[in-house]
Amino acid sequence: MDKKTLYVSDLDGTLMRSDETISDFTIETINRLIGQGLAFTYATARSIGSARPIAGGLKLELPVITRNGAVLADNTDGHVIEKTVFTEEEVEFLKTRLPEVAEFGFVSCFLGDRMVRTWLPGKHSPGLQDYIDYYEKDPTLVRADDPETLYCGKPGYVTLIGEREEIAPLYERMREYTGWECLFQKDTYRDEYWLEICPQNCTKAKAIRKMKEKYGFEKLVVFGDALNDVPMFRIADEAYAVENARPEAKEAATGILGKNDEDAVAKFLAGKEVSGPQSEPH
Repeated sequence: MDKKTLYVSDLDGTLMRSDETISDFTIETINRLIGQGLAFTYATARSIGSARPIAGGLKLELPVITRNGAVLADNTDGHVIEKTVFTEEEVEFLKTRLPEVAEFGFVSCFLGDRMVRTWLPGKHSPGLQDYIDYYEKDPTLVRADDPETLYCGKPGYVTLIGEREEIAPLYERMREYTGWECLFQKDTYRDEYWLEICPQNCTKAKAIRKMKEKYGFEKLVVFGDALNDVPMFRIADEAYAVENARPEAKEAATGILGKNDEDAVAKFLAGKEVSGPQSEPH
């Protein structure tokens, strides 16, 4: 394998299938190639706690990029390697500027290196309630006692879930402040929309660029399907969208692969194993 190239894949809608799993074929293929020297990792908006139950079978030697670049973690044990959090001033600004978080979202906070996702009881959007119900038994999803404890420890990420007409105005309001990153897009699997707010300079693209420089990789190849993948497409030498990707991702891509449900990324990588690093891009 070409050890000078860094390969990075999105998870949801790209490496993961529509049933929110990673197939045995993909896991076995990528693990085999890593054993042969493939430099591979994933970049996701998920937390490491949410990603590992799905991607934990991947024997990754590089850190994984989670929370859209705000957190680097070890995929083997979930250990947080590096994190970025909001400043105290930004936390206070969030409290006053975004009271809707109680109805639509949750806050990802660090208690030391342990991350918890806090939410307030009361009226919730259907999307948020579904999220709370889904992770009901997850110990990192914590019910807050009041608006103050919602932002406990060191807050580093805010997520809101709802209908487009509900979330879009919140996005417009929050993006006026240039001191943090705002991402607004439709969920990969459902019709609801997500607004995600994280500290400034925390994007997949910026985290990948740092990793490339730190480990001395000469080339970058990425895979994705959504709006938050487009910035990493723009910094890559080769960028591939899966067939089920959003139009914006396809337009920014070097090429289009098969569908996520057909293990397109793993098959592309397996093709590199056969043809070697001198082959032309697919």
